[in-house]
Amino acid sequence: MTVATTVRAYAAQAADTPLAPFTIERRELRPDDIAIDITHCGVCHSDIHQARNEWHDSLYPMVPGHEIVGIVAAFGDAVTGWQPGDRAGVGVFVDSCRSCDACLAGLEQYCERGMSPTYNGREQDGVTPTYGGYSERIVVDRRYVLRVPDGMDSAGAAPLFCAGITTYSPIRHFGVSNGERAAVVGLGGLGHLAVKFLAAMGAEVTVLSRSPGKIDTARALGAGDVVITTDAAALEAHRRRFDFIIDTIAAAHPYEPYLRMLRRDGIMVQVGLPDPAPLNPMLLVNWRRRIAGSQIGGIGETQEMLEFCAAHGITADVELISIDAVNEAFERTIRSDVRYRFVIDMASLRREDTA
Repeated sequence: MTVATTVRAYAAQAADTPLAPFTIERRELRPDDIAIDITHCGVCHSDIHQARNEWHDSLYPMVPGHEIVGIVAAFGDAVTGWQPGDRAGVGVFVDSCRSCDACLAGLEQYCERGMSPTYNGREQDGVTPTYGGYSERIVVDRRYVLRVPDGMDSAGAAPLFCAGITTYSPIRHFGVSNGERAAVVGLGGLGHLAVKFLAAMGAEVTVLSRSPGKIDTARALGAGDVVITTDAAALEAHRRRFDFIIDTIAAAHPYEPYLRMLRRDGIMVQVGLPDPAPLNPMLLVNWRRRIAGSQIGGIGETQEMLEFCAAHGITADVELISIDAVNEAFERTIRSDVRYRFVIDMASLRREDTA
């Protein structure tokens, strides 16, 4: 099978320029490759950080996007189990070394030689740049392509490939179980999915939020309780209540109020990426508490997450936008003006080209 290698995209040319139409080259199909015509791509906060070089490692021109859902258009001669028209997804990385201990354990996200991110990175050759999902097509090795379950809404599925697996993986890894008391810090793109996962797993879920306006929404998502974190008395009333806390906030904030809410042997997992914050180790020592981090998930675990979502009717709550609204979506994401994830309708890129 053959497909065109020149594709339309939106790219940032520098840290201080808006995303704009751009043309990129995708590689010709190798035996193990799958070409996916992208139908939907989520807008992740990390897209903003990287497009604007806020993490000081950006490569330009940059085509962001690593929450990708699309349709299989073609595949190489060695690919089996896929048919043209099947729905497929791609997440945060498109390759890894495949031979280190992490890769062999199905933890490709921790590849010891460095995974190849879906964008703003290099292929395993260390030279070829990677371009993401703000484009009409992507070509990916079959080992890093996920199957979207039947009946799952494509737009709602797209954020699962980053926001979904980012929250699902630590919940599963640390073994949150039925009846345990769990809290979610922040009710945004990550947090709203964490609430859904924890509720589906039978945990007693509390949302910790600064915003009283999110109380009804949090309950509708599956939370049994909401604690307003600007209320010092409310925080004190919940001291040593929780077995597990997942902190999804990306902005700098203190950890101490949340650590005080952990029970003995409790765990707080950080999945947001804030600037470093001071931490008083006494809060860990006194009650044998733990603070941990977690990064997305491996390919096998991501497929498991998708099947779990299909079984429990879980998708992201999204606002569908056209590609020409992506720069406005960046600004609104920074202001937390979205419930709870923007997803680009990539058909708009094709329409824009023919307008």
